[in-house]
Amino acid sequence: MAIQISSELLDGCVLACLKDQDYYGYALTQRLQAAIKVSESTLYPVLRRLKKNGWVTTYDQPYQGRNRRYYQISSAGLTQLATIQAEWQTYYLAINQLLQGEDHR
Repeated sequence: MAIQISSELLDGCVLACLKDQDYYGYALTQRLQAAIKVSESTLYPVLRRLKKNGWVTTYDQPYQGRNRRYYQISSAGLTQLATIQAEWQTYYLAINQLLQGEDHR
């Protein structure tokens, strides 16, 4: 059984990668795949949604006669990332307590 990742958590993973550096789509997919299972076909709709929400911007760079589209986190994306990180910590602690059998009522 594979645990499914929510779209909000996937957004956070992408934004966290982009916080450190700009990526073009394929390189970003490779970066994410080093940590979690995600396909290119899953990633591009995420990138479109992040751009639509104003959390990332794009720019093109020439590479071997073609353009690569790079994704860059925006200031609004940094704010959203901080929100997702805070929510993740709360969620992680709650789930970990349940899975570890800890009762903290």
